[in-house]
Amino acid sequence: MVDDLVQEVFLAAWESLPKYQGNASLRSWLLGIARHKVEDYYRGVLRAALPLDEDFDSVIPDTGEPVEILLDRDRANQRVHSVLHSLPEPYTLALLWRYWEKRPAREIASRTGKSEKAVERLLARARAQFRKRWNDDQTK
Repeated sequence: MVDDLVQEVFLAAWESLPKYQGNASLRSWLLGIARHKVEDYYRGVLRAALPLDEDFDSVIPDTGEPVEILLDRDRANQRVHSVLHSLPEPYTLALLWRYWEKRPAREIASRTGKSEKAVERLLARARAQFRKRWNDDQTK
């Protein structure tokens, strides 16, 4: 994935080179393009990893469970979704990759270029923020 992103950055830079005015250094200009491509990538990953938007109340499955339990589960899902979206994007992505997509920290590390320890620390901070915001919502 990193190779694809690098290729996209250089392709975008090549296509935009005639528009380069020299107001900033070539390095800064190229880093700006790279930053935008990486942001676009993570936004796409975030959208693809969130099939939580499905309307639960449009179809209530006949599982034999009481409707109250199903509705409580739906409210909890909506709350999880809301709290996730209130977190900074790196935290949201880390939590989704780890818990929604069930990716191990080692795989997340290899895909992001971080060390496994760095991913574990990121996950710890993300869980702490999620827990704090979850509890803050309960007190309101």
